[in-house]
Amino acid sequence: MNSRYQHSLELSARAEKSIPLGSQTFSKSRLCFPYGAAPLFIERGNGADVWDVDENKYIDFAGGLLAISLGYCDPDINAAVIEQLNKGSIFSLPHRLETEVAEKLIELIPCAEMVRFGKNGTDATSACIRLARAITGREHVAVCGYHGWQDWYIGSTTRHLGVPECVRELTHKFEYNDLDTLAQIFAKHPDQIAAVILEPMNVAWPEPDFLPGLRKLCDAHGTLLIFDETITGFRYHLGGAQTLFGVTPDLAAFGKGMANGFPISAVVGKRQYMCRMEDIFFSGTFGGDAIALAAANAVIDKMQRLDVPARLAERGQRLLDGLNVLLKEINAPDWLGTAGHPSWSFLTVADSPNHSLWLLKSYLIQELCKRGILTLGSHNLNLAHTNEHIDFLLATYAEILPTLIKLDSAGKIEDSLNGEPIQPVFKVR
Repeated sequence: MNSRYQHSLELSARAEKSIPLGSQTFSKSRLCFPYGAAPLFIERGNGADVWDVDENKYIDFAGGLLAISLGYCDPDINAAVIEQLNKGSIFSLPHRLETEVAEKLIELIPCAEMVRFGKNGTDATSACIRLARAITGREHVAVCGYHGWQDWYIGSTTRHLGVPECVRELTHKFEYNDLDTLAQIFAKHPDQIAAVILEPMNVAWPEPDFLPGLRKLCDAHGTLLIFDETITGFRYHLGGAQTLFGVTPDLAAFGKGMANGFPISAVVGKRQYMCRMEDIFFSGTFGGDAIALAAANAVIDKMQRLDVPARLAERGQRLLDGLNVLLKEINAPDWLGTAGHPSWSFLTVADSPNHSLWLLKSYLIQELCKRGILTLGSHNLNLAHTNEHIDFLLATYAEILPTLIKLDSAGKIEDSLNGEPIQPVFKVR
């Protein structure tokens, strides 16, 4: 047993007796962190730092899977939450915060004329799809990217166990930055596509004609365009990627960092479509949770006051520039690279001639954790990250990456792992 992670491993064994995989979220489980060579449980966080159950400290570049936008235990957000906590969380009628936060979203987001709240990204994307089907009277959906665990989406991936085949057949995958793949779906299913849903940006930047082209295709076919801004919203721009790229969808889903870790999501869209929310069934006890709404209210105010997306982009560009220089200096092979927006960037790892990307990433995560950095391979920045944090990460990469390359060339990555390699959660179809 690795003594550095002794309590993590003990707690994992205990947890798996009562919780499948010992985690509520695939991306936080032992599938995504090398078991025995990385922490498995976080005890507390503050700012950009977290401590695991063995009291090892890390600079956290995972950020609660991008839910932490300002930093752990942000004092302004905590103060707003505590104030509301002392007044109550869920009531027998709506709370005024529902209206106040909705009005702020309408002011900020181009497509937002009306708003409904949920608790996670899957709530919001699934509500968008149900709404689009009700509006168009159609059933088929075109998807690009990841959109949650509900049947309509996850059935299109390799994690489709339990999803009826008749549901799976309604979802069709198209490729990012490839309008032809979407045009082919429209041609194959004429007058059947209710919605086109995608993350407006993930790893790759959109080509200049891609998002405008999607808008034109949807308009031409009477299909609703939905942006899944669960991650891009309040990170790339306060108005979402739709503001950054100047393309307005019909509906959009927001979540993650809009409440700095408190559970909330939002469906926003044009009034003519959102009014149909009165006809479909999208209703939940905790949709009007005043605690999360108080957090979102305070987060939006602070983000506007400090222009947080601009700060994240500035620090993220420092990281990307430094990492690109480093990769050039060490003559990195083509299976290593960088991608993404500065506020959510990636050290990309592909299969090498000698090892799978899963073995390579396992070694990388293992060595980063040893040196006090927690990441899944992306750089999920929040306001608490400083230039010093960025520089430490770059210095750590400068130490680890040359060794990674040498071990790969020698075919010795697997021999250098101190635990079990990570595994893919799923692949899109």
